[in-house]
Amino acid sequence: MDRPQPVTRELERDLANLRSFNRWFGGHGLVRHFLRRWLRPNENARILDVATGSGDIPRLIADHARRQDLAVQIDAIDQQESTIEIARRLSAAYPEPGHKLDGLKPSSLSKPYDIVLCSLTLHHFSSDYAVRVLQKIRELSRARVLVADLRRARWLSCAVYFVTATIYRDEMTKTDARLSAARAFSFVELRELAERAGWKNFRHRKFAVGRQAIWID
Repeated sequence: MDRPQPVTRELERDLANLRSFNRWFGGHGLVRHFLRRWLRPNENARILDVATGSGDIPRLIADHARRQDLAVQIDAIDQQESTIEIARRLSAAYPEPGHKLDGLKPSSLSKPYDIVLCSLTLHHFSSDYAVRVLQKIRELSRARVLVADLRRARWLSCAVYFVTATIYRDEMTKTDARLSAARAFSFVELRELAERAGWKNFRHRKFAVGRQAIWID
């Protein structure tokens, strides 16, 4: 999925499986936890989702804002044009002002956001590149930042192997999910990356189903 590629049925299936993973195995729940903490009535929050994939996190934010009658402006970026094309199609029913999905890179953005999110992305990079990503994400926010990812553990790799052998059996999903579990940063490693990136006064916690997050309030 990381390689540039056209929109194919295989890619669409892989992204659908990833959305299902997020929905049922803690990814969406983790983001909702912070939305409830950070979004308040009568506030107009500008939010950026980095490496949005098929846009499930921006749609989750929009749904939360609709239920709570909150004002949000959501931007979402991804470097893969094919995933952005799929995200735009899936997001056709979300006309919130400012809700846009663009095939841009973080280096092309300058104006800071109130909240910057990045979910299930960091493990795709080497340690040195992950540090640069964390630095750029921090620069893009004037206030709050959330980076959520997997937490490397043997039990997680075993669990991912099981669900990709029994439920999510598409070949691309099987390959991507197993590699992601193996390449995820440990709890200690993620903290060290944030420190190397110059993050100050950040929080770090384990979450359910092999997740972890670092954030700045």
